[in-house]
Amino acid sequence: MKHNVMLTITSLLSILFLTFHHADDIRRGLAPGGIVNLVVVFILALWLYATLALVERKSGHIIILVLSLFASGMPVVHMTGVGLAGGKITNSTGAFFFVWTLIALGTTAIFSVVLSAHGLWKRLRSQSML
Repeated sequence: MKHNVMLTITSLLSILFLTFHHADDIRRGLAPGGIVNLVVVFILALWLYATLALVERKSGHIIILVLSLFASGMPVVHMTGVGLAGGKITNSTGAFFFVWTLIALGTTAIFSVVLSAHGLWKRLRSQSML
């Protein structure tokens, strides 16, 4: 499979899992609802644009790399310290989905980091050979 196709797929999956996760955070009261979520929508739109329109360009790889790095930290934030929001999640309904989205998000985001870094590295090497 082509490198950019894999990057597009994993990046789209990361965006999907992040939207599931953020919506669940809002539903559980772990993230504020309201107008502040427009920032999240803007960031996701930027990530989506980089994934679909800029995946062949260096700028697309950089945007995907940075946002995937942030997304890969989401499981770390939720699963360290007080754990799953201080135990609020563990015994609640929907705990399986909450944890599953964290694992799926972490996996696809880390893979997107690797693929975007690899794409940037290949681009830099090909430019230095000229």
